[in-house]
Amino acid sequence: MPRTAPALSLGVEEEYLLVDSETLELANAPEALIEECAGAVQGQVSPEFLQCQIEVGTKVCPTVGAARDDLKKLRASVARCAARHGLAPIAASCHPFADWKLQHHTDRTRYNELERALAGVARRLLICGMHVHIGIESPSQRIDLMNQLSYFLPHLLALSCSSPFWMGQDTGLASYRLTVFDNLPRTGLPPRLESWAEFERMSGVLVELGIIEDASKIWWDLRPSSRFPTVETRICDVPTRLEDSLTIAALTQCFTRMLWRLSARNQRWRIYDSVLIGENRWRAQRYGLNEGMIDFGQREIVAFSDLAEEIVELLAEDAEALQCTAEVGRVHEIVARGNSADAQRAVRETRLAAGDSPQDAMRAVVRHLIEAFHDGL
Repeated sequence: MPRTAPALSLGVEEEYLLVDSETLELANAPEALIEECAGAVQGQVSPEFLQCQIEVGTKVCPTVGAARDDLKKLRASVARCAARHGLAPIAASCHPFADWKLQHHTDRTRYNELERALAGVARRLLICGMHVHIGIESPSQRIDLMNQLSYFLPHLLALSCSSPFWMGQDTGLASYRLTVFDNLPRTGLPPRLESWAEFERMSGVLVELGIIEDASKIWWDLRPSSRFPTVETRICDVPTRLEDSLTIAALTQCFTRMLWRLSARNQRWRIYDSVLIGENRWRAQRYGLNEGMIDFGQREIVAFSDLAEEIVELLAEDAEALQCTAEVGRVHEIVARGNSADAQRAVRETRLAAGDSPQDAMRAVVRHLIEAFHDGL
């Protein structure tokens, strides 16, 4: 196992939904909009599986500060270009009242093949996520750190939850997106892997059988990227606010550095069975920040406010080294005010209490999402 520090570079991908600025319903992205966005940000914008989606990706960034500059530019460019077409982007993993049956996938070879392969499961994929890449040059180091990083995936999910509603109904979950995505094959928590060679053998069998073209069709919550020398977290809902995305990216980068720091001292984070981590994953999916997480060392459920204190203290050295102390510290703010799912529910309840119809209350939620998307741009 290499003792040298990995690059720990950072890349953030976000998927947005496009809505009609007047009706607040989902709207397809015109080809001209995709071309305008791609031209404005040098190819960092692309269509997604559904025609009402659009994806952005930052460049490789050495720090969260650099990622802020790039992601801010991307969000602003998408919003500006969309406005010229009477549209607005929202960063929420599910549209509050859209009907998935009325959506159509993008007519491109990759997406046509995906729709054929996944059939009815793919047609429900009216969901958006956020992926964070952390640069680790050594394949063996990627696997070793990935095994340990899995422990923190539920914590990242809880902070990001933005999909409480589905087809106009409150699902009772903070992240309904995962219930949809988990219907796909090769999803969920990653297995514990002993080596890079084991990962290559595993994915190689699926490629050899013609089940997948390459490892990009392995959609675990955390995976070695098939395109870049990175580990990629995929568990998160797309955060509604820019600064929340940056806090989650900073935490991901710092967790990775902390685990490398332990390994350099011949130490490591205890690896727990995926069944146990899965319980925290469910708690995050169901309750978000509101009912705490299981601390397996203490064998008790701990409030997320207390966990936030522990996380900030645990990562203090790493946050300083990576120049993201402020971003990591903002975890307290997210916990205090709630995640996007909490904010969306608060808007709906306020409007219902004011006498709005359920339909109008949901439209108020979309208006909130549009406004929050622009926060900080």
